[in-house]
Amino acid sequence: MNKKSIFFTLLMVAVLSLSACGPAPTATQPPATQISATQVPATAAPTVPPTATPPLVLKVASTASFETFDPIASFSVEAAYMPNLYEGLLRVNPPGSAEKYMPLLATSWETSTDSLTWTFHLREGVKFHDGEPLTAAAVKQSIEAAKDHGGAGFIWAPVDSIDAVDASTVVFHLKYATAFELIVGSTYAAWIVSPKALDAFAADATYWEKGVEAGTGPYMLESYTPDAEIVFTKNPDYWGGWTAGQYDKVVVSIVPEATTQQQMLEGGQADLVCACLPTESLPAFESNSNYTVIKDKSFFNYIAWFNTLRPPLDNVKVRQALSYAIPYQDIITIAVGGLGTQSRGPVPTGVFPWSPDVNQYTYDLVKAKVLLKEAGHDGGGFSMKLTYTASNPAEALFAPLIKDSFAQVGVDVTIEPLKLAEQLALGRRGATGEDMSLMLYWPTYADAGVDNLWSLFYYTAKPSWNLSYWNNPDYQSLIDKATTSDQATAQPLYTEALNILVDQAPGVFFYEPLSVFVIPNTVAGFQYNINYPFTYYFFYNLHSAK
Repeated sequence: MNKKSIFFTLLMVAVLSLSACGPAPTATQPPATQISATQVPATAAPTVPPTATPPLVLKVASTASFETFDPIASFSVEAAYMPNLYEGLLRVNPPGSAEKYMPLLATSWETSTDSLTWTFHLREGVKFHDGEPLTAAAVKQSIEAAKDHGGAGFIWAPVDSIDAVDASTVVFHLKYATAFELIVGSTYAAWIVSPKALDAFAADATYWEKGVEAGTGPYMLESYTPDAEIVFTKNPDYWGGWTAGQYDKVVVSIVPEATTQQQMLEGGQADLVCACLPTESLPAFESNSNYTVIKDKSFFNYIAWFNTLRPPLDNVKVRQALSYAIPYQDIITIAVGGLGTQSRGPVPTGVFPWSPDVNQYTYDLVKAKVLLKEAGHDGGGFSMKLTYTASNPAEALFAPLIKDSFAQVGVDVTIEPLKLAEQLALGRRGATGEDMSLMLYWPTYADAGVDNLWSLFYYTAKPSWNLSYWNNPDYQSLIDKATTSDQATAQPLYTEALNILVDQAPGVFFYEPLSVFVIPNTVAGFQYNINYPFTYYFFYNLHSAK
């Protein structure tokens, strides 16, 4: 199974360094019609033009730009905007919703008893922004393109073939059963794109570089100024219709600094911000009746791999000892001001197949010393090299806490920040790589079993994301059975696998940061959706509360 590719590396770098993308043209207004004085009768009385209702504009300050306008290749920070321009067949609703999925371009769907055939019935009368009609053939072409060369094309690995049965019916045939609705509702590689645009790209590889889009979404791209501004305007023909109070335009200012975004929010230059504001500023917003502060679970998980090919980390008791020597709560306090929770393995809380029945390590230096002694390393007496992703400020803050705590059990740690690509290259050198590699990880779509548990700790002979090189047949057998089962059957298998993983400690599972939003009371309709971590706002859901 081909997992995270170089596009994922670019995503990590882009998110953490807040880099901007290349130039795109800015839309211009057509010239006004000119009327000469001789065309106006001399006796005509001056007329007063009717007062036009100004458009309702939502002002957003965001860190994200466009790494690409190609919805098929998209695997980066433009995910903040893609769901407003494009749609998939369905959307995964927030946890606790009455319905698990929201119909979008598909109004209904069903699966065969063996879950190998999925039939989707398309919404009638939908048009792409370029005027092309939505058809089953368009869906087939989009998904086949994503599977072939999509930034996250690997999510379609279960698909064997796609049939456009008629204009409004598309059928997916799978190689094995899986939670297919989660794949269809992915924030990457699942957008349905106009066939005209896909054909244009096939004829001209620079097509998307022009700064164009071809979705069915509620908003269209009006203009884009690199590193500065993105303007969206509502799609007047959107199938969902429009009601009073929804925004006619959305103007996004690219503002990398969280403190500047905070100032814009407080000063009224921004209605919404897309940055986690400084922790110390949150109490003031929480006590201000003009704002609502929302803190919820996130898709993200801080982990580290122990390289089990390098002694003494090939000894499970050494790895367990070091897991007990991690000051988990201090790390959460230092890294995110306490806005996080200790992980239960590499599956974020609220994401399948997280379970409260998965064990955790506690901070216990006494246990750590006992285990080191049992492993033949009484008093420690060995050294380790720890790397972390240089562009991640949280890792830079808590890596020294690991070094200081390990020193208390006699283990000397050297810390080295690296670019993500360098960190991966070193980790993939096997026994000659680093001892401990610290990273931030998240699933590509809302299934951390198929992704996190497979990608991070399933052993494969060729270099992968399993930088621990841990090879446990019992774990792998459980993962194999779980990934080809329905979720109800898979959950206990995943839970058992997770407990094996935690017990054998090929990695450390630090914490999950909370997602924090500061919403002014002038904006209504916001609902946080953990399944789309980089889509801060679905603009269509928002409306003015003024």
